[in-house]
This record gives sequence, C-alpha cells and structure tokens, in this order.
Amino acid sequence: MKILCLILARGGSKRLPGKNIKALGGQPLICHTVKAAKGSKHINRIIVSTDDEEIARISKSCGAEVPFYRPSPISKDDSTELEAFEHALSWLKEKEEYVPDLIVKLFPTTPFKTTKSIDKAIKLMLANPRADSVRSVRPCKEHPYKMWTIEKKRLKSFVPIENKPKEAHTLAYQSLPTVYIQNACIDVTKPSNVWKKKSITGTEIVPFVMDEIESIDINTPLDLKFAELVLKEGIAWKKKSK
Repeated sequence: MKILCLILARGGSKRLPGKNIKALGGQPLICHTVKAAKGSKHINRIIVSTDDEEIARISKSCGAEVPFYRPSPISKDDSTELEAFEHALSWLKEKEEYVPDLIVKLFPTTPFKTTKSIDKAIKLMLANPRADSVRSVRPCKEHPYKMWTIEKKRLKSFVPIENKPKEAHTLAYQSLPTVYIQNACIDVTKPSNVWKKKSITGTEIVPFVMDEIESIDINTPLDLKFAELVLKEGIAWKKKSK
C-alpha cells in the first residue's frame, strides 16, 4: 500500500511564534515527529506541507520531503486542514501521478508520540476497512458537565441542564461518563474523505486512545517549558522503554 505521512506545519503561529521549529531536547520540534514517522513499518513517504522556508529547510534536514510550498491564501490563521489536504493531494496527483491509499496526518506539536503508536493506529485503520478514519484521543481531564458559558453576567451550563444528571457539576469525576478529547497526535484517513465528503475524517471514526504523555501538545511558551521538564525528568523515555 502507498501510505503517505502528511505533516501540516505552517509558519504563522501566534501564541508561540516559530513553534514548529522551536528547540526541544536539542532538536527542532518538527524533527521529533519526522523521526517517529521514519521508524514506521507502514509509512513509505513523509511530506511536510508548509509555507515557510525555514520549516522546509529543517524538515528536509531531518528526513522529510518538501516537494511543494503551501500557497499563502491557504496558510492563514483561518485556513482549514481540508484546504491543505486538497492542495497536497492535487499537487501530488498532477505533478507525480501519485495517489496514496491512506494518509497518516501527524501533528508537529505533539513530540512524544511514538512510532509504536503510529503503527498501531495504522493497523487499526487496516482492521476497519469500512471506517472512514482513525482519530487519536485521550481521556478528557476537564469534563463538559462541569463547563460553563457566561450570559448576562451569569453562569450557564455549557451542556444543557436537561441533557445531564441533576447537579452533575458537583459530582466526582469517577461518577461521570468517560469523555475523550482529540489530542492532536495521529489521524489515519482515506483520500476519498477529502474528495467525496469534503472532510479530513469523514463520519465513521474509529477511536485510538492514547496516554497523557504522548498527548502533550505544545502551543504556548508554558507548554514548551512543561515538555522540557518532561524530557529533563526522563518521563517520556521511561514510557518508551516499557
């Protein structure tokens, strides 16, 4: 099978400027993800979609391809992943007659994802041929039953009162249903979702549950400091060795 790893890494981050190439553990952030992808038994091509020359240079230096630059109109703050997918797949088909069977989307901001988890997600997709995609998630630490909006200077339950148990916001977490949140680590999807459903994941999505360490997502200076602490304490490496 032709299994393409596509890493989306534009250069316009606002909360942490240059985040995709910030140093972590002595190497640029994006290189952690490229390295994990290179170890996969299933991925046979790794492409970074970026609009930034420095990201492109560093991505190439750690082993990824950058055969094109993402156009600036689809590299803005409000640009969608779907636009980036459509551009990448169109370019590859038109310029190289290359059409992947599966696409593994990896996020450069989650550096602790392992090759083992990437291959597990791919195998899960292969074991569910009728599914549209596999999406990685982690257990949610902030339960939606305990979330609020503010309207007219008063708290209003984010989840409608009638849709949750009475006084759910006062209950212990173990008394509430388990909820998962997408963790910006791994998506495995079919090109047909992009063209036929105008979606990255489609509607039939198989969950791939990951742990808290692999789910660390770097988007702010504080996130980066925390990731550095995790590295310093050897927590991520202890997990990998298990």
